[in-house]
Amino acid sequence: MYEGVIQDLIDELGRLPGVGPKSAQRIAFHLLQADPVDVRRLADVLVEVKARVKFCTTCFNVSEDDQCRICRDPRRDPTVLCVVEEYKDVVAIERTREFKGRYHVLGGAISPIDGIGPDQLRIRELLTRLADGTITEVILATDPNLEGEATATYLTRMLREFGLRITRLASGLPVGGDLEYADEVTLGRAFAGRRSADD
Repeated sequence: MYEGVIQDLIDELGRLPGVGPKSAQRIAFHLLQADPVDVRRLADVLVEVKARVKFCTTCFNVSEDDQCRICRDPRRDPTVLCVVEEYKDVVAIERTREFKGRYHVLGGAISPIDGIGPDQLRIRELLTRLADGTITEVILATDPNLEGEATATYLTRMLREFGLRITRLASGLPVGGDLEYADEVTLGRAFAGRRSADD
């Protein structure tokens, strides 16, 4: 343990996701040795991001404006909506350059253990978006884990009444993976989602 403000810095850095005690200590000492101008720039950016960044009023992605760039883009297909858990999932899907529709960010997944039910997610807002009939397909792109599956199942039941095409992202074996290391669920999904070798 260090004294005073150094320990405070290590403790605060350690609260960040993915930063353990040793990493927090390394970052803290890096900041201590860094040029004061660089540290000030980092501090300014942290303050600015909290002041300027908000959530899109349409899809709840992060944005500096009332609407994010995806919702404002007239080239995006307004009839296809991809539902994701978090805004970082939007970035992951956008990197593929495969999806040309719009998004809806739920803000998490159903997890009774963590006290997160449907009311804590942006499901009501999703239903409002579907009410005008513009959207014809909803892609459920929740994580392939217990919480993501529960959320997708719940949404599928809720969305049936809208008469939409409801699809789920395919899941299965990763490229470069070995069959012997695949768990039963992943391997089962790979079989269920198999397609013609001619495709």
